[in-house]
Amino acid sequence: MIVKRTIILPAPRAVIFQKLQQPETLQYIAKPFAIFESVGESVQEWTVGSTSTYRFRLFGVIPFCTHTIHIVRFDQDGISSQEENEHVPVWNHEIKLIKLDGSRTEYTDRVEIKAGWKTIFIWLWAKAFYAHRQRKWVRLLRE
Repeated sequence: MIVKRTIILPAPRAVIFQKLQQPETLQYIAKPFAIFESVGESVQEWTVGSTSTYRFRLFGVIPFCTHTIHIVRFDQDGISSQEENEHVPVWNHEIKLIKLDGSRTEYTDRVEIKAGWKTIFIWLWAKAFYAHRQRKWVRLLRE
């Protein structure tokens, strides 16, 4: 199943791209729906080919899984990652960035989810999660 959500962000594409490189941004935009605690050596900046593993907590408190993120593409136009965990063997996430003008960017999250019989439940959670993330992006960019 696919979750796809688009928003117009109040910032230039370069600013958003710079923030996407920082794992702290994921932490900020994911809370309180999810918390990612680094396992092993933490990634300081995501780049093509980087792989990182996290203890994933639903709603910040429920231990859910160990989640792995592998960055496949990372450039000014967006990011593609192949992600997985014990419950969701396929979580392919693409972020697309389209420059609209000097102060706005179209931002799209597209996630392919495959989790067997759990797919519908994961998909429903992901729909709410990505709506939340995009609201947090707006708040982050206004700070």
